[in-house]
Parts: sequence; structure tokens; C-alpha cells
Amino acid sequence: MSEEIKAKTFMYKGKPLVRQGQFVFYGHPDDKAILFMNILETKKSGNLNIATRVLVQIQTTGDSVSFNEKVIKQCEKKSFYDAFEIGLIWLERELKK
Repeated sequence: MSEEIKAKTFMYKGKPLVRQGQFVFYGHPDDKAILFMNILETKKSGNLNIATRVLVQIQTTGDSVSFNEKVIKQCEKKSFYDAFEIGLIWLERELKK
């Protein structure tokens, strides 16, 4: 990843964390797997939208697999915090393999 892109990207624990609408991606695209989260439902709390249903997936980054084989592991959580926490654990385990 170029230094210019790194400067514009939010980094968490040395990996890029990017949000595009309701989708959140965490990890280096060059690694063998990334964390993907899809915010399925939200509720309004004051001026904030709070995630109440989040799909969590660990996906392979290789081009040689079909779409159905891309998902290594998945679950659904009721908060963004819980989703990100389990996603981080799964991603670290997958990258250690």
C-alpha cells in the first residue's frame, strides 16, 4: 500500500479500516483473508444511527475462488462492537494458519 493511501486511510492495529455506506472492510487486501461486515439494521439514538444487526464474514482475497467459496466463516451479531470483536478474533486466527 502506498504511503499516500496509508495517510488517507484509518488504521486500526496496523490494518486499514474502511467504511463504504453500510459495508465495513478491515484488513490488508494483500493478505489471504479480510474481515467484511454488513450493517443490516440500525436504530436511531438521538442524532446517531446505532447498528442493531450486523453480518460478519471472514472472506478470502484470492481471485481463484468462486463467490460462494469466498466466505470462510460468518455469523450475525446484534451490535457493531460484538461484530467487530468476533471478526478480529476470526481474522487473526485465519491469518495465522
